[in-house]
Amino acid sequence: MVEFRSLEVFYWVATLRSFGRAAERLYTTQPAVSQRIAALELELGGKLLERTRREALPTAKGKVLLEYADRLLQLRNELLKAVAAPSSFSGLVRLGVSETIAQTWLSDFIERVSKAHPLVTFDIEVDLTVRMRRDLLQHALDLALCVGPIFEPGFIDLELQPFEHVFACSPKLGLGPGPLSDDVLERQAFVTYPRNTPNYHQLQQILRERTRKIPRIHVSASIATIIRMAVDGIGICMLPVAVMQAELARNELHLVDPRIDVPPIRFTATCRAAPEDALMPSLARMAVEVSRSYADRHKTF
Repeated sequence: MVEFRSLEVFYWVATLRSFGRAAERLYTTQPAVSQRIAALELELGGKLLERTRREALPTAKGKVLLEYADRLLQLRNELLKAVAAPSSFSGLVRLGVSETIAQTWLSDFIERVSKAHPLVTFDIEVDLTVRMRRDLLQHALDLALCVGPIFEPGFIDLELQPFEHVFACSPKLGLGPGPLSDDVLERQAFVTYPRNTPNYHQLQQILRERTRKIPRIHVSASIATIIRMAVDGIGICMLPVAVMQAELARNELHLVDPRIDVPPIRFTATCRAAPEDALMPSLARMAVEVSRSYADRHKTF
């Protein structure tokens, strides 16, 4: 009788077209994958994969098996949703996270998952969305909490609670709480996200229209670095207020009003809608709930 694990191994080799990538996805070794495929071909009496130097492609027989394997994995997914206890989920989840979320409600999310699925552990990578998107497509990440949606077929994008932008600076700059004039903006530098982000381009365009000059904008992929530069008086920072609460409470920063309306940062919990995986969509929904709960608790900000 064909073992379910062998079908799962075949499904991933045929889908990823690689023994090595399938081994990584299944947390096993390439020789173990090869042994499974060889045993499956022997049991079913025919070649299932054509191996080339670069990829492994399903044969005509393999394509038929792939259809059945896909249906069986989907059925297992539906079964787990319907009757499996939450604690039955186990294994390592490769999680990509934007730094804004890492500095706000990530710990709440990990705690929530740990209570619901005590056998699940995380390998967490704090990174830029452009790299998380690439890693999702290459099966190097299982779930990403990133600036989204990514609009890719076969993926789930669940909208998380957005973060509103505010502007803050050090008291060293001598800027008061009232609206800042265009002349003041022209003399100030700003500190914010990298140049390849929509928020940077929006800020740059608004400042150019207001001052009729090329604005001075320092950028960093690190929120901690942006905040440090603002505290040191290098410029006005544009960030979600949630990541600056400690500095605002210590009066190292205070909010200012440059009369600039920048859209909020919109995040999604994004994962592959794989037929064999009931856990990732469940974690994505959990992330939505945690993000909303965090926003409700911090409405005063």
